[in-house]
Amino acid sequence: MAEPIIRIIENDSEADTCRKFVLPKLKDESSWTDEQILEQRPFTAGKIIVIGRIGRRKKAKKADYLLRYSQNFLIAVVEAKRHYKTAAEGMQQAKDYARILGIKFAYATNGTEIHEFDFITGLETKIQKFPNAQELWNRLNVVERVKPEIQETFLKPFVTTPGKEIRYYQQIAINRAVKAILEGKRRALLTLATGTGKTTIAFQIIHKLWSNRWNTKGEHRRPKVLFLADRSVLVTDPHAKDFALFGDARCLVPEEGLPSSREIYFSTYQSLAEDNSKVGAFRNVPRNFFDLIVIDECHRGSSSNDSNWRTILSYFNTSVQLGLTATPLRDDNKDTYAYFGNPLYTYSLGQGIEDGFLAPYIVHRIVTEIDATGFRPHEGQRDANGELIPDGVYTTPDFENTLSILPRTKAVAKHLCNFMLKNGRFDKTIVFCVDQEHADHFRREISNLNADLARQYPEYAVRIVSEEGDVGKGYLGRFMDIDEPIPVVVTTSRLMTTGVDVPTCKNIVLFRMVNSVTEFKQIIGRGTRVRDDKQKLFFTILDYTGSATRNFADPEFDGEPPLITEEEIDDEGNSEGQITIAGSDQGDFSDWEPTTDDEDYDDGYPPDSPLRRRKFYVVEGEIGIAAESIQIIDPLTGRLVTVQLAQYVREKVSIMFPSANDFKSHWDNLEERKQIVEQLEDFGISVEQLMEVTNQKELDPFDLLCFVAYNLKPKTRKQRADLLKKNKPDFFINYSEKAQHVLQMILEKYVEYGLNQIRPDIISVDPFTKEGNTMEIIASFGGMTNYKKAIEGLQTLLYTEAA
Repeated sequence: MAEPIIRIIENDSEADTCRKFVLPKLKDESSWTDEQILEQRPFTAGKIIVIGRIGRRKKAKKADYLLRYSQNFLIAVVEAKRHYKTAAEGMQQAKDYARILGIKFAYATNGTEIHEFDFITGLETKIQKFPNAQELWNRLNVVERVKPEIQETFLKPFVTTPGKEIRYYQQIAINRAVKAILEGKRRALLTLATGTGKTTIAFQIIHKLWSNRWNTKGEHRRPKVLFLADRSVLVTDPHAKDFALFGDARCLVPEEGLPSSREIYFSTYQSLAEDNSKVGAFRNVPRNFFDLIVIDECHRGSSSNDSNWRTILSYFNTSVQLGLTATPLRDDNKDTYAYFGNPLYTYSLGQGIEDGFLAPYIVHRIVTEIDATGFRPHEGQRDANGELIPDGVYTTPDFENTLSILPRTKAVAKHLCNFMLKNGRFDKTIVFCVDQEHADHFRREISNLNADLARQYPEYAVRIVSEEGDVGKGYLGRFMDIDEPIPVVVTTSRLMTTGVDVPTCKNIVLFRMVNSVTEFKQIIGRGTRVRDDKQKLFFTILDYTGSATRNFADPEFDGEPPLITEEEIDDEGNSEGQITIAGSDQGDFSDWEPTTDDEDYDDGYPPDSPLRRRKFYVVEGEIGIAAESIQIIDPLTGRLVTVQLAQYVREKVSIMFPSANDFKSHWDNLEERKQIVEQLEDFGISVEQLMEVTNQKELDPFDLLCFVAYNLKPKTRKQRADLLKKNKPDFFINYSEKAQHVLQMILEKYVEYGLNQIRPDIISVDPFTKEGNTMEIIASFGGMTNYKKAIEGLQTLLYTEAA
């Protein structure tokens, strides 16, 4: 009699459940096609965690199934669980994914049961079969109606660009903008953080409308589109790269005015604008010439009631006007939101960092002695030019505005050089100075402090400001090139606050006050791009003025930095210790608006203007750097907390394990020990960094954490190894003489370098190779099983009570 076939469902993997049960339900029972089903599809890049100064990615969020009504319109997400689990176990994850993706229907299934959550009604129900695509589309159209007359164009696929996959948030932004425009909305706004691909979004919107012959008059022709910005690089770059597909249909607007034969126009406001001396070039064409105007960085001037650039938008008042901005509503950009209305879609810096598409940042706050105490001239003190310095107390807002203090510049330059010497001398760095003169002073100091490199690379440190003209633009092009290592340090004033894409930029240095939150967001946006292939996973903001720490006022939009340090430096730019310095209101210098393309005049006035401020120069004396504290984002609460690293570790470990005995009981288990280390890393805690900060480099990780968290007297690694050899001799005598010698060598490596030396593959490197090849060493233990058992025994016995 034949043996009965026993099916053990419990052994089925999640993939087995999907293949055997879920796909048939989607395809056979509910008529979803292969083209409509995206299986095992990651939709984020994986959040980057910064551990010490090393970045690593967590796993990307991956949906078991994404269901789409058309090629570029996602409509449902399905989370599958193993067949022996309940369907409801996947619902929380399905809802979370749907919320991120902007989807209204979330499903959880184990292949037998199906649970549905409808974001429209707020109801979670158990259903017998999946709704088909048309049923979901009809339900969605009740609350988010797409008019029948625009559905064909709206649902057409995006154009495919090699190497540029459309990310989920870009897809949402494109769809919402296209829908609004097709429905006749005249003004629209998209708010997406710097580095999220607003140009890609603009290209896809324009191409869909252009290729489908949409226009405001309903005629059978392609639309006339104007891509407008306030910096030349913001129009020349898209024209040459993203929009190259349009070929001869596109053009850069020449100085002589707008040609009428093209369809996609690129221009700066300055090229079109008018003033007392000239009539605006925009008046050369009729008011209804353009069907669509896309305004990049629209928060900068175009929508301000009193801006002469507003005249351009007002003139073309029959066009659809789509604004793109990286900054949410604030007092200093409220005109933008008053003009365009609430954004159709917002994708924040915080969400971009959470998704892993944008780089997280560490904030390093440095205070010079003179910034901490202020400067008051002694009676009758004259500056370097013989001018009498007016009496008074000068503070950070005055420095380099009213009073130029070269020793302060020297101290900051020295500190920055020390920082880069420790972390990367060729890490691309942007230094934002008060004015062009200040940028030149700082460039010179950086170059002189790196004379050994400057001999080989004369352009190691350069200034990029409007005064440099074409030379500066040449430097900028090389600085932006990811494969060009020089220049490394670029000093600037306002020219590079926006419109500059430097994917490999690792350091943003603030050496001027930034009191405009909008400008601050633009500045930190220079570092948010990620390049895994160039080891650029995070960036550092070095703040020498206190601007950055006061501008983290919007955690919902920006997220929070994983680490903020505050440091005082001495005369030589060396650290003097760690303290907390409270922020203070230091005035507002944010009402600057350029009058010509790419200007960054010292104080907003041309060099020959009688309105330029008077400045005094102090070149003698020495200034030190004064303080350091740590501010870090608590992953549990999402709040920014100011702590010392040791204090932060104490809080986290004691929350995880209320007592030292509890901690030890989990640490003794090898698998749990790995989980503890991983969890600490998720909090941004590196054991190696903790050793350095506490100056306890000889301790075992267990003793270090017990010392910090529970104030227990620690043992050094040598003490633990000696105790193991003394109290556990039976462990060694179970093995051959050669094996015992190898175990002693492993312990010596542990004493010298740490716990990570006690691992099976250690015998494949010198000096173990002198004892024989890998197979010979394993054979001396009696085989692989005994060898692994010996390694695990070492790891365990180091922490026994006897040891």
